[in-house]
Amino acid sequence: MAEKRKADSQAIVEVKRGKNAAGAIIAAGPLRTSSLQEPIMLLSGHGGAVHSGQFNHDGSVIASASFDRDVFLWSSKGNCANFAVLSGHGGAILEVHWSADSKEIYTASTDKTAGVWDAEAGTRIRRLRGHTSYVNSCCPARDSQALVTGSDDGTIKIWDTRRRNYVHSLANKFQVTSACYGADSNQIITGGLDNVVKMWDTRNLKVETEMQGHTDTITGLRLSPDGHHVLSNSMDNTVRIWDVRPFASGSRMVKVFKGAQHNYEKNLIKCAWTPDGKHVGCGSADRHVYVWEVATQQIKYKLPGHTGTVHSVDFHPTEPIILSTGNKGEMYLGELTL
Repeated sequence: MAEKRKADSQAIVEVKRGKNAAGAIIAAGPLRTSSLQEPIMLLSGHGGAVHSGQFNHDGSVIASASFDRDVFLWSSKGNCANFAVLSGHGGAILEVHWSADSKEIYTASTDKTAGVWDAEAGTRIRRLRGHTSYVNSCCPARDSQALVTGSDDGTIKIWDTRRRNYVHSLANKFQVTSACYGADSNQIITGGLDNVVKMWDTRNLKVETEMQGHTDTITGLRLSPDGHHVLSNSMDNTVRIWDVRPFASGSRMVKVFKGAQHNYEKNLIKCAWTPDGKHVGCGSADRHVYVWEVATQQIKYKLPGHTGTVHSVDFHPTEPIILSTGNKGEMYLGELTL
């Protein structure tokens, strides 16, 4: 891994403890559920809002993307140290994703480009140029080297990450604020200022299905672990699950979750699934992290701690740990009981 470090980037451990009078009961604390050094870990070091954060495939490393134009790599073990910084974007980085094998990192930036990075070397492999405005979102396909990006220029572009130029450009009437692949590279799902979740077929480059229900801008999309559903977050203060299987019958809107908030800041707040698909989570403008149980649609956790809008959440692939990133540069790791 790259040896570049930032001297002021270090993990700060926060442990909430009771008064000494509580004695051994407080000392014992709640039953631990993960390998975290403490039940709550605060990772600090970014010089601006952290727009996106994600675990790699085995949960050992976290990539975080920030307004400060850098991607930080953190260990999820021990004191959760920042061990590498990936620099090169000329604007804020709005989304970050790992490749399926965790060898590459992909980024979307306000400098109108997307980036392909070598995670081991900590260097940029490729700068993807073609958009004419902010690149709000990026997402790799699960089954190929394809990458999709969505931009304020109203286009969705499909890239082969081994090449510099985009393969296809799809036109949308409004700004595209979020994009992801379906179960394979034949399907792309997008959302934007038109409040519609759209399913595109990459073989004929057309919209196959439009799913309506949101009443404001869609800020985040995430495919379910089984590839059958997509989770969407919107400025209408709802998070929804949609059935994106090709031949689904009936209404494609499956679940609606309420509680998380947006405000005048109009941030692109991201959402996520637990690895088993039984819970979903997202950030919120009210400074809390929300986690819902999918089956009941009830709030399982409303987690405090952030001092500003929570931009993104992600769940550890093998342990009950949630990652959240915030507007004030904070990142938290916390234990859950799911």
